[in-house]
Amino acid sequence: MDELTLHEYSDRRLNNAVAIVGFPSLGLISSIATSFLAKELELDLIASITSPSFPPYAVVQNGVPMPPVRFYMGTRENVKDDGGIDCEDIVVITSEFVPKTEMFTALADIIVQWCHDNNVHTVITLDGIPQFTPEQYDIIGVGSTERARELMNTYGIESFDEGMVRGLSGMILVKAVDEDLDVITLLGSAKQEMPDPRGAAKIMEPLAKMLPELKIDTEPLYKEAEDIEKRFTAPVSDTNDNIYG
Repeated sequence: MDELTLHEYSDRRLNNAVAIVGFPSLGLISSIATSFLAKELELDLIASITSPSFPPYAVVQNGVPMPPVRFYMGTRENVKDDGGIDCEDIVVITSEFVPKTEMFTALADIIVQWCHDNNVHTVITLDGIPQFTPEQYDIIGVGSTERARELMNTYGIESFDEGMVRGLSGMILVKAVDEDLDVITLLGSAKQEMPDPRGAAKIMEPLAKMLPELKIDTEPLYKEAEDIEKRFTAPVSDTNDNIYG
């Protein structure tokens, strides 16, 4: 497998940080959520990961080409004892592509090591699970350590006790156990047949409890969800007009 390369663009030192990780998952809810967070919070690009094995494209944002795996960072303002997680900085790690299966372990190694090197004490990974009941969005979680599981309990996150967590989230959990790093994987239900911005908005609700001073307006995601649902339920002729017209 071709080597993964970490690029760092800033020498800013993080303090007592929390990282939120989202790669594409069911309904794309995790990458939708993390991309939305990075944009809405106006976070700064501080690092990226590249590889010859990644898909050959650049992500363009506001006319600027970006690498496919990106690390963003910002400092929390007006932090106080409001019941949220004790941290000073927030990091968002996001991407729009699904890595090859054989890349998950190496990506998890790089992300966990970077978190250790940059004073990140808690990692929250986002992932999707099938939505079996229409309009009902469930969120469950897995903690890598007893500390992480206590945090889940503090914020009312139901524990996922039996089963499997696949992909990058699963490998970060495994690596975190070895490294004694507090990782919470949030599993949010999502529509399987289409991108699900509503599921992305729902999975951010626990984040709003953990980081309550971050006033994230998720209304655009709900509006986007309505637009997507209209396209998927419209007659064929109308749907074609929406997509190509």
